[in-house]
Amino acid sequence: MEEAVTRKFVHEDSSHIVSFCAAVEACVLHGLKRRAAGFLRSNKIAALFMKVGKSFAPAEELCRKAQELEQITESKRNQSLPNQDSLRILSRLPSLSPQVVRNLWIRTALIEKVLDKIVLYLVENSSKFYEKEAILMDPVDGPILASLLVGPCALEYTKMKTADHFWTDPSADELVQRHRIHSGHCRQDSPTKRPALCIQKRHSSNSMEERPSPSARDYVESLHQNNRATLLFGKNNVLVQPRDDMEAIPGYLSLHQTAHIMTLKWTPNQLMNGSVGDLDYEHSVYWDYAMTIRLEEIVYLHCHQQVDTGGTVVLVSQDGIQRPPLRFPRGGHLLQFLSCLENGLLPHGQLDPPLWSQRGKNRDCGANMENPDLCAVSLCRAPLKLLCDQMKYQIISRAFYGWLAYCRHLSTVRTHLSALVNHTIVTPDAPGDALGGLTAEVWQRFLQDCTAYKEQELLRLVYFGGVDPSLRKEVWPFLLGHYQFGMSEVDEQVRACYEQTMSEWLGCEAIVRQREKEQHAAALAKCSSISASVDNPSTVQRMMHRDSNVFESVEEVEQIETEPKSEEAKPVPKIPNGGGLPNVASSPDSGHPSSRNFSVTSGTSDHSLSTEDSTVPDTNPKTTICAPPQLAPAQQIPVKAHQEELEADDPNVQPLQELLDMYTINLHRIEKDVQRCDRNYWYFTPANLEKLRNIMCSYVWQHLEIGYVQGMCDLLAPLLVILDDETMAFSCFTELMKRMNQNFPHGGAMDTHFANMRSLIQILDSEIFELMHQNGDYTHFYFCYRWFLLDLKRELVYDDVFAVWETIWAAKDASSGHFVLFIALALVEVYRDIILENNMDFTDIIKFFNEMAEHHNIKQILTLARDLVCKVQTLIENK
Repeated sequence: MEEAVTRKFVHEDSSHIVSFCAAVEACVLHGLKRRAAGFLRSNKIAALFMKVGKSFAPAEELCRKAQELEQITESKRNQSLPNQDSLRILSRLPSLSPQVVRNLWIRTALIEKVLDKIVLYLVENSSKFYEKEAILMDPVDGPILASLLVGPCALEYTKMKTADHFWTDPSADELVQRHRIHSGHCRQDSPTKRPALCIQKRHSSNSMEERPSPSARDYVESLHQNNRATLLFGKNNVLVQPRDDMEAIPGYLSLHQTAHIMTLKWTPNQLMNGSVGDLDYEHSVYWDYAMTIRLEEIVYLHCHQQVDTGGTVVLVSQDGIQRPPLRFPRGGHLLQFLSCLENGLLPHGQLDPPLWSQRGKNRDCGANMENPDLCAVSLCRAPLKLLCDQMKYQIISRAFYGWLAYCRHLSTVRTHLSALVNHTIVTPDAPGDALGGLTAEVWQRFLQDCTAYKEQELLRLVYFGGVDPSLRKEVWPFLLGHYQFGMSEVDEQVRACYEQTMSEWLGCEAIVRQREKEQHAAALAKCSSISASVDNPSTVQRMMHRDSNVFESVEEVEQIETEPKSEEAKPVPKIPNGGGLPNVASSPDSGHPSSRNFSVTSGTSDHSLSTEDSTVPDTNPKTTICAPPQLAPAQQIPVKAHQEELEADDPNVQPLQELLDMYTINLHRIEKDVQRCDRNYWYFTPANLEKLRNIMCSYVWQHLEIGYVQGMCDLLAPLLVILDDETMAFSCFTELMKRMNQNFPHGGAMDTHFANMRSLIQILDSEIFELMHQNGDYTHFYFCYRWFLLDLKRELVYDDVFAVWETIWAAKDASSGHFVLFIALALVEVYRDIILENNMDFTDIIKFFNEMAEHHNIKQILTLARDLVCKVQTLIENK
């Protein structure tokens, strides 16, 4: 309604429409007779509306339109082509989410503006369709529901996309701000306030109930009778003693009855009269004394009659806890209260023994209660032993079955979660405070004397406090495994290996570039010859007899063109035996700036190739190349320089062609991703992007069996920013990919992450798991895919990425090798209340977290993630 007032219309794809339709459908189906819903129909709403349509014209028209939409939906699922009329309707059909399909009939009635009329018809003829307890059978609730639908049915709905159409659903930032405003009125609990296995402490016998409502006005207004709750009894100046060290204070006692429960409320007179002062009214200490008691939790009422007072009632809960005594004023108010209570319990319950006899008189006491002793005996003494025995058995059985359920649940926890955490709990305060992290002082002391700190202690410091930003360039190689703690550096070996790898793929790249230029030149010549011969009928006729493919082959192009070949089309020189790759990598034709930095000489030849030599034709058309050990045998593979000279019977030609094709595909993918990798970040100048490309190509050259997958550049970029060295970044990236490789499609780790995430949330926060299961069942947790794939790199700004990554690396030995799971769980738990309040489905939660990217409080999330690890460790140890 707020959106309609502001924009004059409501967007059909708004999630509010889905929630609204689901609520209306639940009301309409409540108490529906079985024959009205159809015995064999799965869609009860459709069956109901079709029955109504037989005698109500607006419903008949609605049924026709809804059935058309169902047919279009089915045809769209089967990928069939509807007719033109259906296409017009299809354009108005929203995205086929499970909620939209399930509530299609209600949604259609709302958009067609007949929902209120149909519901009103159902209310007026409710006896035909509903049971007695149905909402629409209620003489008050039914008409009210129909009246409430008049407003939504009067609105305009559209699928038009405007400049601000995203406003149709509140942005993630707006949802967060709303939650902050709302939660400011009451105490903000921890995001993990409802874990399944937490044991809550019971209140003592003299303790009061928790504050019933964050708003004083709402609470006081709830004491008055309304159409949802009936006021059965009300009496002021009922005394209650909140604490042992206080005097009894008067208050207003009221008994309320709703459709399902009875509630007893007591409010201090100071709150009812508003005499505590306007400024302190909502924060008054008297709110802590107010009580709200559900009568279904009470199993025993102990009544005491005193001569000087009106009597006292003590309520005892199922667990045996005694509530504070209620002292009634003189004048028969206790008997009136008990009478109202017994009337409210009928017909499903009564006092035992009953307060009234069949003749309507007070049992054993005549028509009055002037004799307190007889009243006490008649009400309490007779069933006392029986009630105490029943309470004893209930307490023992509840305790036993609760203990049994806890043990079974704990066994499940151990089965599903024990492999996710280390069984040794590491704390930040022993043997020293680790919240300060790894400082420069500690690091220098370790470098001077390796025995000053153990590796485990350094990792503990990093895990709880991170690494000082000035030390990351030195420390990260240790965390990633490039260096081992306490060992000497191996930079020279790594640098030599990196240069050798780079020289190999640069040579292969030169061959790829040369081949692409030749093919491009041949294609241009073919186009030119075709264009020049269009006016020649004989040429056109000759080409019509050819294959339908215009670009037939390189030989046909050479037959038509008259100009000699350019220098670019000359044969590639042969590669000396034993060398890495030809020095053609240094040729200007390679198109790679870094190629001029490397000169590879032959190990068996007496001469080396220079840049000038690469353009000189060779009389021997064959060359040799050393392929990576993963893809080719140890022997060298002779290959012909030109495509037209390849021999079909040469067994060594095909492997090299496959190698070149694989590298060409990966090269194009890398170049595409490098150009758009964090282009707005200050570090990635063209020169540094070139470094990023070099490292990525070198890694892929060593792992051609895997190749390049989108996202690898995202994992490499932060390493290059911190290390600012190609060789070091290459080595650290190789170490990082040993763990991250399995997250990409060729690995199987992603399904394991989803399953572990499902177990964590189901055990630690069953409430939000139930929400995910009900709203389209997105407990597959596909919205976490990008989080696990890139270690949350795209969810955070760079400074936060650095802090998160080094914590993940240190957590492997400090707490959990699956710490990214707990960070993902912490992300959900931080916003759990917002997710629950807005009843988010799969689309909503994806939209929410996409908008919240780079706006998270990473300190809060990391702290919560560490707490969640500790909670799982504690559950496993059964502490």
